[in-house]
Amino acid sequence: MSGLMNGLGASMFETTCLKIPKNYGENGLAVVKKMNLQDSEFKVAHDQSYLYVPLKSKPSDTEMKELKRHLPEFEITMQMFLKQVKHQPKLVDLLGETLSPYLVASLPQSIDFVGDIAVVEITPELETHKMVIGEAVLKAHKRVRTVLARSGAVSGVFRLRAFEVIGGEAKTATIHKEHGCVFYVDLAKTYFSPRLSYEHSRVASMVGEGETVVDMFAGVGPFSILTAKKHADVQVYAIDVNPDAFFFLKKNVAVNRVEAKVMPILGDAREIVNKKLIGLADRVIMNLPEKAIDYVDAACQALKPEGGIVHYYEFSNTQQPLETARLRLTEAVERSNRRLEKVLLARIVRGIAPFTYHVVVDAEIK
Repeated sequence: MSGLMNGLGASMFETTCLKIPKNYGENGLAVVKKMNLQDSEFKVAHDQSYLYVPLKSKPSDTEMKELKRHLPEFEITMQMFLKQVKHQPKLVDLLGETLSPYLVASLPQSIDFVGDIAVVEITPELETHKMVIGEAVLKAHKRVRTVLARSGAVSGVFRLRAFEVIGGEAKTATIHKEHGCVFYVDLAKTYFSPRLSYEHSRVASMVGEGETVVDMFAGVGPFSILTAKKHADVQVYAIDVNPDAFFFLKKNVAVNRVEAKVMPILGDAREIVNKKLIGLADRVIMNLPEKAIDYVDAACQALKPEGGIVHYYEFSNTQQPLETARLRLTEAVERSNRRLEKVLLARIVRGIAPFTYHVVVDAEIK
């Protein structure tokens, strides 16, 4: 039964099927399709003698009479089947005949999905074709309602970037789901990156029960809220200076029902720590890679006198990005009259440009 055996290493499902001799196979398939009996969710299987056609359900008496009228020999039985693999059309497939090979080679290699919004990078040579690309993205990804093209880099105190709608609904707000949490976000008003999903989970998983966490640059709350969802006994102070991010942060705290564990605070992280949070934290999250180095002193102030853990993020374009980040953090901690006791982890989170990396250093500070 070679055709059936091919799927033994994959997920198999048992369902009703039509078993017919191979010499009746072509006719049998045509009859089953005409009668709308075939279950297209599963692959047709075969062995040396028989064809096995998955059916939506056991045929009725009327359907059995019709099958007997067309097929001199068959059997209704149960069999194991592989599910059909539904291939998602790619941009290259959809645009291969529209764009020249040179332009096809420049198509976006990755797409960020935030809720029902797709975000793509449009290179200068593709600028005049961006609307065609937007429509192709909508066709390739059925759950997408809006396609945005990035216009410029992340900039400003609030880390915002401009977007242009190149397909679908004219909007920048959506609802994004990640690790069982729900996040309301407006990409034009707040910073949010789905590429940090692993970091959100990794850091939240490291938090211990009973800890107090200060999230210095909380945004709409992905680190803070997931931490609260994962742990029964934590207190998280989620700070952000952007009023729009603060609005969504409060909304997301309520939607995810973590009001008892997450306290949203609007303001500059250094000022908030100095006024309210000195010596309270077991752990500080510093995901502001452009400027986190300037806030290490505030993070050290937020930590308890006996010390704690800092998750420090920065952008690095040196030949040794992890070593550079570790040294910069060590020196900044020492200037704050603390010491970096131990590096728990240093890793490249992602590449953001040629030879430029988003890195994280988890450090124990005393």
